[in-house]
Amino acid sequence: METDQEINPKAYPLADGQLTVKILNLVQQASNYKQMRKGANEATKALNRGLAEFIVMAADAEPLEILLHLPLLCEDKNVPYVFVRSKQALGRACGVSRSVIACSVTVHEGSQLKPQIQSLQQEIEKLLI
Repeated sequence: METDQEINPKAYPLADGQLTVKILNLVQQASNYKQMRKGANEATKALNRGLAEFIVMAADAEPLEILLHLPLLCEDKNVPYVFVRSKQALGRACGVSRSVIACSVTVHEGSQLKPQIQSLQQEIEKLLI
């Protein structure tokens, strides 16, 4: 099912298998806690409004350029971002049957997910060094 097609080199930083599992788990929990925006447009809005904790994008989005404004915006706003290989897997983690090319985990006061979000932010930031 998962063909390891050429991943676009612009999809940087790309999470490895282990980190991808962590990211998708957290996205799934965030979706249950309603702490998530799905889709490139929603992710952009979350960033602009200062609501994004971090951004997850799919490296197999076609064409990838539809996402590439997000890393720039993230760097502007100092928000960690990361690519995962599969938009299908990202969609599943977001709890929808469609594929999702980008999502943002959003800030929520007193959220139970805060410690997990922070540890994941640190791991994503390590990739960017």
